[in-house]
Amino acid sequence: MSVVPPACLPRLTVIGTGYLGATHAICMAVLGYEVLALDQDRTKVEALASGVVPFHEPGLPEMLRKGLDSGRLRFTTDLAEVAAFGDVHFVCTGTPQLPGSMGADLSQVESVVRSLAPYLFRSCLVVGKSTVPVGTAERLDAILQEAAPSGSDVELAWNPEFLREGHAVEDTLRPSRLVFGVSSERARLVLEDAFRPLLDAGVPMLATDLATAELVKVAANAFLATKISFINAMAEVCESAGADVRDLATALAHDDRIGGRFLKPGLGFGGGCLPKDIRAFIHRAEELGTGHSVAFLREVDAINQRRRSRTVDLVREEVGGDLRGVRVCVLGAAFKPHSDDTRDAPALDVAAQLHDAGAEVVVFDPRALDNARRSHPQLHYAGSALEAASGARVVALLTEWDQFRALDPVVLARVVASRHVVDARNVLDARTWREAGWSLRALGCADGP
Repeated sequence: MSVVPPACLPRLTVIGTGYLGATHAICMAVLGYEVLALDQDRTKVEALASGVVPFHEPGLPEMLRKGLDSGRLRFTTDLAEVAAFGDVHFVCTGTPQLPGSMGADLSQVESVVRSLAPYLFRSCLVVGKSTVPVGTAERLDAILQEAAPSGSDVELAWNPEFLREGHAVEDTLRPSRLVFGVSSERARLVLEDAFRPLLDAGVPMLATDLATAELVKVAANAFLATKISFINAMAEVCESAGADVRDLATALAHDDRIGGRFLKPGLGFGGGCLPKDIRAFIHRAEELGTGHSVAFLREVDAINQRRRSRTVDLVREEVGGDLRGVRVCVLGAAFKPHSDDTRDAPALDVAAQLHDAGAEVVVFDPRALDNARRSHPQLHYAGSALEAASGARVVALLTEWDQFRALDPVVLARVVASRHVVDARNVLDARTWREAGWSLRALGCADGP
């Protein structure tokens, strides 16, 4: 993708340098924009400015180096500098789940808008990218209009992100679509300039109102979560009926109306987006008086949680029903491969449940061990799959890293105490493992695959 001459482009700021913000800032600089990114965490700012990405994302460190070397990418902790620099300000702060509630915590997003507004002395566009409940943008726009010295010369727009962890660079540089939630033609034109290289490359764009733009992201996540939980609900039926959910999923995938993407039976979804986003969607719909319309999402969430407890049951069944003192090797800690993100990770949730039931749990993950240790210090950790499996009575594959798919069952058999494997992601070749003397159990298969 070609780089547009800087003279043709607005200057961008990115507020918040977490996963979303850092990725957006880095990639936009590589596309040719002058970008100033802000975070209150000075350590994070210094790391990024020195070329270090503080999380694992394939390809992003190389892109960061390109952005820094170009001279178009800088990092700061100074909000006044950001306000003076930018024509377009992207707000990329987190919206985690509120403690004790299904609702979203909007304090970070609101704080950014309230803090930035008094510094806005000229025409600019403030653009939310964070995932928020519908109606948030309208409220934030009112705050901007009241607090910004330039008044109506400051507008708010919404541009939801659709990043997949492990594919964030590709999804930023070659997104499936761009959605612009705007209140005026001027705001739409400014956003078009802010994404000119992508639009020139043919990326589809939809301009809509603020509320619809907010709903696009949560509706997409709700649909994906529903599809994942649907096939896992079928897995529950298959286990009882003696059927094989993998064959069922393959047959369904041949139907063009259904398709095979996200129709993968297993341990279910996790991470920092899908679980909290569907809960916040339910919460907001209930506030609007339309909770009945999304009531099915409660069961989507419940199915997802049941896959975790069912995985614990399979491990328990493999050792005769009592986990006390049983050494269990857990392969995986990240919520998905190619990531070090352990937020609401199914693998760690299962590991914690096994620990609580009395098992001695040893975890290995290629990327996520540091984050896992911080969130689950009660577990044991190993430096390799073989080390984790040493002396284990059960091996549980919980994150589908390629190196776990490629494990040699003959080699692994030499270090375990007994040959029992629970494949919670349905990725192992059952015949190969059984021929090596293993008992293999999998979700959605009554007697194992």
